[in-house]
Amino acid sequence: MDSLTHIVLGACSGAALTGRQLGKKSLWIGALANSLPDLDFLASLWTRTDEGLLAHRGFSHSFLFCALAALLLGLLFQQFFRRSAPLRLIAWIGFFAAELLMHILLDAFNAYGTGWFEPFSHTRVSFNALFVADPFYSVWLAVAAVCLVLVWDRPRQRRFWLEAGLGISSLYLLYCIVNKVKTDSDIRDMLTRQQVPVERYFTTPTPLNVWLWYVVAQTPDGFITGYYSVFDSQRRIDLHFFPAHRELLEPLGSHEEITHLVRFSKGYYTVQRRGDTLVFNDLRFGQMVGWYNPDADFVFHYYLRRGADNRLVVQRGRFANWTGATTAALIRRIRGR
Repeated sequence: MDSLTHIVLGACSGAALTGRQLGKKSLWIGALANSLPDLDFLASLWTRTDEGLLAHRGFSHSFLFCALAALLLGLLFQQFFRRSAPLRLIAWIGFFAAELLMHILLDAFNAYGTGWFEPFSHTRVSFNALFVADPFYSVWLAVAAVCLVLVWDRPRQRRFWLEAGLGISSLYLLYCIVNKVKTDSDIRDMLTRQQVPVERYFTTPTPLNVWLWYVVAQTPDGFITGYYSVFDSQRRIDLHFFPAHRELLEPLGSHEEITHLVRFSKGYYTVQRRGDTLVFNDLRFGQMVGWYNPDADFVFHYYLRRGADNRLVVQRGRFANWTGATTAALIRRIRGR
């Protein structure tokens, strides 16, 4: 999820877990702890593009990291607050473990994938039930976190905002899970009725909502994509085909950069030629404005070219074309055909 969501979730859960013992300090300690795994973004400052993709939500989002970080933070904070906060070491460790586990669990609900089992397995866990930034999940926590700061000295109001923020966001997450299960069932039935030769497929929410879903299905020759709203009156999907063209990668050989991109994409990728440059498209994150233009660029696309020393250079494509018109089209498409 986005950084703001982790901050407000950490603040609210911190207050719920240790508010009685730590007082108002529980808000900022919880926000800090819940945000800690995302410090892995610093790896992109000194790694290649393909390495940065795998570093983000990699080891720092694993169960092993949570255990080690909870132990170290518990020892550190127990010493630092030994006079002002009556918390035993085991309580500090449990608090940090809970915050870190909440972070990596929530991140697994969107498409990027989370390395729960690093470094023992490179498998990325992704439930594809939430977009990476969903205001309908985060707004309740944000409002609650602000109100907790303002009403901390009033126990009844503090309890109300804690229950409201954590309760409503949790109910919404449960709704997203149920919605995901139903959507997958509907998509499977529609693809069968439309006689699409599907080898595998997945669905994931489009930006900022859980009602318009992006669909990718692999066929023998490539991939088909489409969009389905839970409010659609027609029980069919308008599909758009993208040839895989994976043979275009063969002249590049077995570069590590290519291996990393393929692993990150979980095999959902196509290759296309633009002039003298190859473009690697990771289909899992959708197109920039695919609901508006079915031929739009994919959000995660990478330019592949050989450098002066014959090394492979991977450059991330830019995000573009999000305008007022495409936003209005997104809202109309969410509402159904």
